[in-house]
Amino acid sequence: MFEIRRKEQLTGNIFLMEVNAPWVARAAQPGQFVIVIIDEKGERVPLTICDYDKEMGTVTLVFQIVGKSTEKMSKLGEGNRFKDIVGPLGRESEMTHLSENERKNRRILFIGGGVGIAPVYPQVKWAKAHGMKADVIIGTKSKSTLILEKQVRQVADNTYVCTDDGSYGMKGMVTNCLKKLVEEDKKEYDEIVAIGPMIMMKFVSVLTKQLGIKTTVSLNSLMVDGTGMCGACRVTIDGKTRFTCVDGPEFDAHLVDFDEAIMRQSRYKDHEIATDSNGHKCNLTSAVNHAIKRRRVPVREQDAVIRVTNFDEVCYGYTAEEAMEEADRCLQCKNPGCVGSCPVSINIPAFIKEIKEGNFAQAYKIISSSSALPAVCGRVCPQETQCEGSCILGKKGDPIAIGKLERFIADWAREVKLNFTDTAPSNGIKVAVVGAGPSGLTCAGDLAKMGYEVTIFEALHQSGGVLVYGIPEFRLPKEKVVKAEVENVKKLGVKIINDVIIGRSITIDELFDKEGFQAVYIASGAGLPKFMNIPGKNLNGVISANELLTRSNLMKAYRDDYDTPIYPGKVTIVVGGGNVAMDAARTARRLGAEVHVVYRRSKTEMPARMEEVHHAKEEGIEFHFMTNPVEITGDEKGWVKAVKCVRMELGEPDASGRRSPIEVKGSEHELEADCVVMALGT
Repeated sequence: MFEIRRKEQLTGNIFLMEVNAPWVARAAQPGQFVIVIIDEKGERVPLTICDYDKEMGTVTLVFQIVGKSTEKMSKLGEGNRFKDIVGPLGRESEMTHLSENERKNRRILFIGGGVGIAPVYPQVKWAKAHGMKADVIIGTKSKSTLILEKQVRQVADNTYVCTDDGSYGMKGMVTNCLKKLVEEDKKEYDEIVAIGPMIMMKFVSVLTKQLGIKTTVSLNSLMVDGTGMCGACRVTIDGKTRFTCVDGPEFDAHLVDFDEAIMRQSRYKDHEIATDSNGHKCNLTSAVNHAIKRRRVPVREQDAVIRVTNFDEVCYGYTAEEAMEEADRCLQCKNPGCVGSCPVSINIPAFIKEIKEGNFAQAYKIISSSSALPAVCGRVCPQETQCEGSCILGKKGDPIAIGKLERFIADWAREVKLNFTDTAPSNGIKVAVVGAGPSGLTCAGDLAKMGYEVTIFEALHQSGGVLVYGIPEFRLPKEKVVKAEVENVKKLGVKIINDVIIGRSITIDELFDKEGFQAVYIASGAGLPKFMNIPGKNLNGVISANELLTRSNLMKAYRDDYDTPIYPGKVTIVVGGGNVAMDAARTARRLGAEVHVVYRRSKTEMPARMEEVHHAKEEGIEFHFMTNPVEITGDEKGWVKAVKCVRMELGEPDASGRRSPIEVKGSEHELEADCVVMALGT
């Protein structure tokens, strides 16, 4: 796959290669890099992505011969192939996260020194394409070592070249040119981005701090100059240890300890000479593991204050580096309990091992062979009571974040448009599936892989069942995740017919007798919601969690441009302690209500995922444990006014294994509310 389409020798020891790598090209962003493996015995060489073409499926790499590996790479020609190219890795440039308004007329000065102009180029190209003003300073020893000038001039507003010997452009350092632009030419910049030799970035940082200009440095030079720094690429940022490959490569220049980084760089050069190892050695995973204790890698999330005002996904998920770091915690047990606790028996250690090694496509292949909905399950499956609950590391510490790793791989596969649709030859047997929820989709996908001709009949206008009507957008994005998973099932050859109610539109007998189906799998999903049999249960304002969630999720009532009405009340009480209760409470909170959760047992007995309980508390939802409603009171117009409750204490365990709640006499009290949501199951 990784064929070299074009090779160009830019200078005596600097080469450009355009390589076929469609998965990387589709997802690449400015500032990212790839891991290149030349052959079966080759080491992992990190190289910055100089350019990418999503339509052609190619990435452009620029490298300088600095050791054995890059020398070997330079001898490859057009038509040769790399064994592997893994990526894109690293955090994309911060400017890609700016809003359209923030990008408008933003003025950035890019400074590229030596080979550093290679990672500068895609950032300049992206900045100009998105409405920003971009000037560029290129610094090099002499005209003979100048690279990519033509390409940069084609995309930049202004390009300035500095050479040490004055053979071309302005004579002197890039800092001389920078000072002239700001102080003499009165140029104004919102930000400066510098990439190049460490010493160059240091003095750019010193100058821009004096000038009061925000400056970002990309320490990609640590990963391409042959020093081995990305094997132990730790740097001190604002007094704290950070890892370039994990936390970077971009950092605030004014917070970087350049003296320490330069010292560490020279130390590695000495080590190369002493060991006669001139190749670039990347030991990202082992370096991180050596320096950081084996705690679960935390997942980035929306701040609670912000997320209660929107329905965007709370959890951002792992980056590639975070996923690889977390995967490296796995002990690779010979008799893994996690597999036995997985309802679909995914080979969990196997896919985690592939993540650790950066083989994301293989990891996805392993998962997708067992699961039709990995992006869904990675987000909402109750891992803490299933696979993660059986992880040996959880006995004394944090279990492996299996769900987060599954989600990462599924999301990665979706972004690069990777999909495995291998199926057995058709056996001519028609099977009908009633319901396009998770059960129906899973069954249909598995049958299709075995060669059956499968048709799903779904009553709703959208496929996904509880995934679209029950689980909120902030936990499970519908367009990005659910729709994509449904499409993957359809790519296996499964037909889905919506708006067909089996038993109404067509009967099961007719499926057999008239439509020629030889088997029917019934996956009709949840039943009718339960309500408490207490006085006031039918007052206006008493609704089921199903109603609230269906209006909000399936019919998008939370959006002003949709017609479905929804009213969660000003003060909402949610009765229940499961995941549906958490979903309802958090939805009502986002709709503007003050929310209270009433649960008759303690927090320990709650069936909800602890992550959801934690998120709910962060969002300002108040919990009333050991509390049970006994009556709902209303006003003269028949609307909910308050809920009368009693305190509870726990007695002996019931059939579920949980201790039975017993009413505490004389503990009656009242909670004011104008809406009560029943989340008691179906």
